[in-house]
Amino acid sequence: MINQELLNPQSIVVIGGSNNVHKPGGSIVRNLISGGYAGELRIVNPKEEEVQGIKAFHDAKELPPTELAILVVAAKFCPDYVELLAKEKQTRAFIIISAGFGEETKAGAELEQRILNTCEQYGAALIGPNCIGLLNRNHHSVFTLPIPNLHPSGADFISGSGATAVFILESAVIKGLRFNSVWSIGNGKQIGIEDVLQYMDEHFNPDTDSKVKLLYIENISNPDKLLYHASNLIKKGCRIAAIKAGSSESGSRAASSHTGAIASSDSAVEALFRKAGIVRCFSREELTTVGCIFTLPPLNGKNFAIVTHAGGPGVMLTDALSKGGLCVPHIEGPIADELKTKLFPGSSVANPIDFLATGTAEQLGTIIDYCEQKFDDIDAIAVIYGTPGLTQLYEAYGVLDQKIRECKKPIFPVLPSLHTAGAEVAEFLAKGHVNFSDEVTLATALSQIMRTPQPAPQELELYGVDVPRIRDIIYRETRRLKFEGITSGYLAPDAVRELLSCAGIPLVPEMVSTSKEELTAFAEKVGFPVVAKVVGPVHKSDVGGVALNIRTAEHLALEFERMMQIHDATGVMVQKMLKGSELFIGAKYEERFGHVVLCGLGGIFVEVLKDVSSGLAPLSYAETYSMIHSLRGYKILKGTRGQKGINEEKYAEIIVRLSTLLRFATEIKEMDINPLLADENNVVAVDARILIER
Repeated sequence: MINQELLNPQSIVVIGGSNNVHKPGGSIVRNLISGGYAGELRIVNPKEEEVQGIKAFHDAKELPPTELAILVVAAKFCPDYVELLAKEKQTRAFIIISAGFGEETKAGAELEQRILNTCEQYGAALIGPNCIGLLNRNHHSVFTLPIPNLHPSGADFISGSGATAVFILESAVIKGLRFNSVWSIGNGKQIGIEDVLQYMDEHFNPDTDSKVKLLYIENISNPDKLLYHASNLIKKGCRIAAIKAGSSESGSRAASSHTGAIASSDSAVEALFRKAGIVRCFSREELTTVGCIFTLPPLNGKNFAIVTHAGGPGVMLTDALSKGGLCVPHIEGPIADELKTKLFPGSSVANPIDFLATGTAEQLGTIIDYCEQKFDDIDAIAVIYGTPGLTQLYEAYGVLDQKIRECKKPIFPVLPSLHTAGAEVAEFLAKGHVNFSDEVTLATALSQIMRTPQPAPQELELYGVDVPRIRDIIYRETRRLKFEGITSGYLAPDAVRELLSCAGIPLVPEMVSTSKEELTAFAEKVGFPVVAKVVGPVHKSDVGGVALNIRTAEHLALEFERMMQIHDATGVMVQKMLKGSELFIGAKYEERFGHVVLCGLGGIFVEVLKDVSSGLAPLSYAETYSMIHSLRGYKILKGTRGQKGINEEKYAEIIVRLSTLLRFATEIKEMDINPLLADENNVVAVDARILIER
């Protein structure tokens, strides 16, 4: 629970505050004082009479009523302090810096639980334990540096790791990114990242609150809560970017050893972020770069003008933008010729606009004016401007400052000379601007933002999905598992077809039988060629259980006899043989997240290249198209080298229908439809397997 005593306390006590600013107890007092805390600041230290100019209390029992307590003492003392302060001093907010709790030992977890129980009993807010504190414009209750520039329009930053928060702040300060608040939740015993987002969502004021949220997450304890409140904030005009660490097996182990976090499947995280509209980042530099981009006017198009007096960085930025799906269009014509007359001979305006190392600040302003006012197909401007140390850049950066304030199109300053022109860059940042010192990092972050869809609608796509029948089939099959004395198992082919048919997913004509005569009659009815597949073994190809392009009854009879001899064979399936591009749809149930739906090209694309996209069921059509378009092999789906593309609309419809089926069948733990065969007219499911668990 987040309350005003935590956010804007009228009185603060630091339990364990000291004169040694090289230790947490001293540095947190220093930061509170230097941050200009306006309320009553109190210190409890049994050995000191005065701490950094403030009279110290030797015993917490001597304190007057105090709203917020910051504990910087050994873990074993914390529960008693919390009980005393909450019961006798009306303290209703606690920030516990101390470590040695549930992140380390079972005994520490018991101490942590005692603290939580007391806070819940008295209605007190709890940040931590094992954190660096809370920083906002009211009080600097952190023991670390740097303290970033705080501003109402700055970013709200929430971190599951204190040390990582410090390193992210280091990265941000260099870029000029300002902050409104910094939350280090530590073990998150009461208040986790989801809870902070909930508070920001439920109390959001569009006129006064920050619209930029940055997250560093090690454990998603409540995916639904994160999804709901992040989506709401984005719909209200906020922009959110996040790192989810611990997605790999090794990363999960590292995260677990750090804070007891259990990393979730990476595909589940990807799907959750896509559904919420969160921009996913993978490094501190990427997160802070995205945060800086969020502070600029939104990018309403893909066309960039690159303004530079150094050719190489302009070329690298052009390459990186193009690779990320953005454009650097060629500029030509009478207006371009007119601009060229205003620059030194040898300058190029083709884009990148290179006005040479000798170009002046005045020329920089002229170029920006042309991009803003006369080049209508330009949506944004990147300005690369550094120095080899021959001149100072105050005048040029002054022009850049003026144009950023005047122009409606976003201007991205790339000022690479952080050492040689450090004073000029610092002055530029002090005016409230950000700086992207590396052009490729900027392009990568821009591309990631452009690829992130808007939050998905929450309505289910139910049209044509027979939910009651789906539940009947699932109930029947789980009863079968119970009768057989097992907890999980794969559905028989006829049950798979029933379920897919209930969802309106087109299926290739097929028959399963142990009768050679029945299968031959079916093949003659649908027409040769056909495909024969063994029923029973899960991995049919591995045991020689698939035969393609069977063109005669005699050939089918031979394959039937052979397959029935395969170990675990219970029958043979015959299907009409179709042609088309192979596609893949899969799903896996992730605890706490629900079903993660995967789509991609079939065959080697899914098995070797792992070219798949993920979404969280249930899916909207907008989400599904975003998944399809993000595939590396999407150009193949559209059609290449004279081949026609697939029917993308029908592929999307099948994915949406499948996700709705899964929403009402949580007993399904794994599902593969591989392959689907697709051409320009139809998409048909050829083979599928479904694992259920009762």
